[in-house]
Amino acid sequence: MATAARTLRSLPPESRMTGGAAAALVFSFVLPWYQVSAIGKADSRNALQVFTWVEAAILLVAVAVLFLVWARAQRRRFHLPGGDGLVVSVAGGWVLALLVWRLFDKPSISGPATTVGIDWGIFVALLAAGALVAAGARVRAAGRPEPANPIAEAPAWETPPRRERRANGRPREHTEVTQALRERPPAWDGEPPPEPPGARSRREPPPPETPPPPPDRLF
Repeated sequence: MATAARTLRSLPPESRMTGGAAAALVFSFVLPWYQVSAIGKADSRNALQVFTWVEAAILLVAVAVLFLVWARAQRRRFHLPGGDGLVVSVAGGWVLALLVWRLFDKPSISGPATTVGIDWGIFVALLAAGALVAAGARVRAAGRPEPANPIAEAPAWETPPRRERRANGRPREHTEVTQALRERPPAWDGEPPPEPPGARSRREPPPPETPPPPPDRLF
């Protein structure tokens, strides 16, 4: 209980108003919404006793808004299209439309000579839906930033720039070729390998033979 009270106190006023309106909407489901009259008797029924798809949609919206308030109190990181205020106002407007439609199109209850009327509990639900619309407007007016989403703020993968080349595949400048040759690692770092036998004789031609000296002439 102490933790829940501390969490509620940490919420901004517009969020507390949103949670209170959604909680009042859920509480109105146990109040008398309809007055059922039959031959010789009349009783009241709440929204849970006459549960159709309309009441189910209203209850689902109220629970969803309560979950949104709880998630923001826990600093959950997610983004809603248009922001929290717009979503809450749209949810309250949808509930108002369903309740107004239910005023004119009452649920059908089987029974001889049975009529269905409106009781005071449905007007409490109308007030809670109106408060939900007003709370959404206050959330939008406050303009509080949503918790940061680390997935959405992660840097995107950047493709390294591609080197432009001509149509023939050669670099545009001759200096790039010189730089590539300078950065090329040497083919051999140690001592030169010994020459195979006979390589010197094949590589160097033999020296020319010296002609013999001419013989001495007597005459």
